[in-house]
Amino acid sequence: MSARCRIEGYAIVSVDGMIADASGVVPDSLKSEADQRYFERALERVDLVVHGRRSHEGHPNSAERRRLVLTRRIAAIAPNPDDPRSALWNPAGAAFEAACAALGVAGGVAAIIGGPEVYGLFVEIGYDAFHLSRAGKVALPGGLPVFGSSRAGLSPEETLRRSGLEPEAERALDAANGVTLVDWRRRAPA
Repeated sequence: MSARCRIEGYAIVSVDGMIADASGVVPDSLKSEADQRYFERALERVDLVVHGRRSHEGHPNSAERRRLVLTRRIAAIAPNPDDPRSALWNPAGAAFEAACAALGVAGGVAAIIGGPEVYGLFVEIGYDAFHLSRAGKVALPGGLPVFGSSRAGLSPEETLRRSGLEPEAERALDAANGVTLVDWRRRAPA
C-alpha cells in the first residue's frame, strides 16, 4: 500500500453474507451488543470514517470524527453543509487521497463502515484490513450483500481473499447468539 491512510473495513453480516434486508434496512436481528462494543472501541482509534449517506454510527463521539460521505450529487469534493467536520466525496471525480487531504487527513486509519457500494469501492482501492463479524443465527435471503451487487454470488470471505487479504483465527464475540469476528489482513511482502 502507498503512504496513505491505512484502510480498515468494519461490517457485521448475516450467515448468508448480507448487511441489510432487501429494503436496505438493517434488522434488529443483525444487531449485536457485543459487536457494537467492539466497533465503538475500534472507532476510538481511527482518524477518518468513510461511509455512504445511509450508513452512520450513533456513538456519542460520532460528531467529533472527521468523515467522508460518498455521494454522486457533487462533481468531486465539497464541504458537507450538515457537518463542518465532514466532506462530501464523489469517487468518480476525485481520488481517495484528495478527499482525505480536503479534510486535513494525511495518514492514520480510515474506517470504512458501509454501505455495499462503499465497501465494494474499497475492495478496488485496497483494504489493509477488514474486520468481518457474522451473526451466525440470522439469515437475510434476498438482502443486500456486503460488497454490493458487483460481487453477487461471492461470499464476503471469497471477496476478501481475492483482494489479497488473509484471515486470522475466528473469535467469538457473543457465543450464545452465534456472533463471531474474523480479522482479515493484508500480509506484508516477504
